[in-house]
Amino acid sequence: MGSNSSRIGDLPKNEYLKKLSGTESVSENDPFWNQLLSFSFPAPTSSTELKLLEEATISVCRSLVENNPRTGNLGALIKVFLSRTKELKLSAECQNHIFIWQTHNALFIICCLLKVFICEMSEEELQLHFTYEEKSPGSYSSDSEDLLEELLCCLMQLITDIPLLDITYEISVEAVSTMVVFLSCQLFHKEVLRQSISHKYLMRGRCLPYTSKLVKTLLYNFIRQEKPPPPGTHVLPQQSDGGGLLYGLASGVATGLWTVFTLGGVGSKVAAASELSSPLANQSLLLLLVLANLTDAADAPNPYRQAIMSFKNTQDSSPFPSSIPHAFQINFNSLYMALCEQQTSDQATLLLYTLLHQNSNIRTYMLARTDMENLVLPILEILYHVEERNSHHVYMALIILLILTEDDGFNRSIHEVMLKNITWYSERVLTEISLGSLLILVVIRTIQYNMTRTRDKYLHTNCLAALANMSAQFRSLHQYAAQRIVSLFSLLSKKHNKVLEQATQSLRGSLSSNDVPLPDYAQDLNVIEEVIRMMLEIINSCLTNSLHHNPNLVYALLYKRDLFEQFRTHPSFQDIMQNIDLVITFFSSRLLQAGAELSVERVLEIIKQGVVALPKDRLKSAHS
Repeated sequence: MGSNSSRIGDLPKNEYLKKLSGTESVSENDPFWNQLLSFSFPAPTSSTELKLLEEATISVCRSLVENNPRTGNLGALIKVFLSRTKELKLSAECQNHIFIWQTHNALFIICCLLKVFICEMSEEELQLHFTYEEKSPGSYSSDSEDLLEELLCCLMQLITDIPLLDITYEISVEAVSTMVVFLSCQLFHKEVLRQSISHKYLMRGRCLPYTSKLVKTLLYNFIRQEKPPPPGTHVLPQQSDGGGLLYGLASGVATGLWTVFTLGGVGSKVAAASELSSPLANQSLLLLLVLANLTDAADAPNPYRQAIMSFKNTQDSSPFPSSIPHAFQINFNSLYMALCEQQTSDQATLLLYTLLHQNSNIRTYMLARTDMENLVLPILEILYHVEERNSHHVYMALIILLILTEDDGFNRSIHEVMLKNITWYSERVLTEISLGSLLILVVIRTIQYNMTRTRDKYLHTNCLAALANMSAQFRSLHQYAAQRIVSLFSLLSKKHNKVLEQATQSLRGSLSSNDVPLPDYAQDLNVIEEVIRMMLEIINSCLTNSLHHNPNLVYALLYKRDLFEQFRTHPSFQDIMQNIDLVITFFSSRLLQAGAELSVERVLEIIKQGVVALPKDRLKSAHS
């Protein structure tokens, strides 16, 4: 692009870009490449600026698409880049700024071109463009057929082998971004790709041996959260024409690419700041997630998923079974700390979900941590701020809670962890509360939010499933948590009565008018009765398994005992109501004996004494 390219708007008229995309072939030894790669202009710092860059260069890219079959200039540019990368490690050691700067610029141009090529043509055509050489029109050479594989291999080597220094930071980001662009082919296909460029080159052949090294490097990039070097600290002095060199441009690409690969269709509002703080960590995480979620090839499982499923802690000295391919070790403590700190972005939450779900070593390690609150609190905050998050982020947070609550040890330990002053919980001042009670509060709040807003049955079911998993281990519930459990039941009961009334009225109405289609109240009633039953099972499980640990729940049940009256004789709930009814009756009679005008403290005292007096065998097991 030349050293005089200082504004994005000038790019379509740039003589070097015109020559690259024109009708004339440029050999890879031509001095033209040094001129092309010595460009500088202010780096795009947002997706808007990146879009401007793409719009400015689209005409150049389309011109290259048209002329490349005759000129082979794309192949020549890639060969120039490949030849330079062979000396990259040495250049980093020798602090050769200009060489690294120009190599980065070559990769940046390749990345910009690829984005357009992938958008505008099939994978077969794209592969052909890598084979064209300067010959008669449309001819291609068989010995350069694997230029694409060579480029992908080179990018993997660059990511895994080049030391991360101030002068290599931007080219490392660009290498990761270019791989993300390669993998974006799926965005332009409605059906799931099982045979694509990525399957052909990344799951076999020369790239395969780099699998574990690449996954490990990307994880460490995420862990380290390296920030880009300050502008100007690692580049040459300003040029005489005042145009600064292009360092920092790749971080613009990083933020722009996130708009393409956003997990929820709409990125989380709070992710922007952290995403900018370490472009390398952000891009590495995105690449890792895309690799992990590639479909298996027809004849081979996804090696990147295999690597993610099997890696172990550096503290673990047991040998890997020979049956596990692509195995490696990583520091679990560092990974845990990074995951705890980064949960504001939905891509970090997806990584946490992926690891908990697929890697049993990580799951066992995390569940054994004595500081689980550091991981659980950020997840609860995601659910608490449900209005500000996209639905994907909320679902992932919920599924993580579901995975954690499948473990009895976790369900016990969360009630032993005491927290002070949870500032983000604004409905009520919580000066001291257990992690378990806070978890219950946040999940119930999510259910209530869902009942009034989104009405998503899947969300309801998962929230209730997490509470059901925990219910047998409820311990020393905070009085506010106990109140909220009963308040939720009260809300459901009112909703049940309202739907029942609507169903009855519409049935009467239907007898007099046959023209108007009726709302499906029977289905609504079914759904709400299902939810009520789950709530009753949760209360029942707690009473059966840990009545003596939960005087506050008994207090809340007694305070709202009238709520449960209508469900005692209801055929759908009779069985599950037996224990709840027994507890309410038993404690009500003890309170009656104690007289009227009892203080809260006195009622709790009577409940605690009554718990000891209630014969355990009178409560039927939750599963009987």
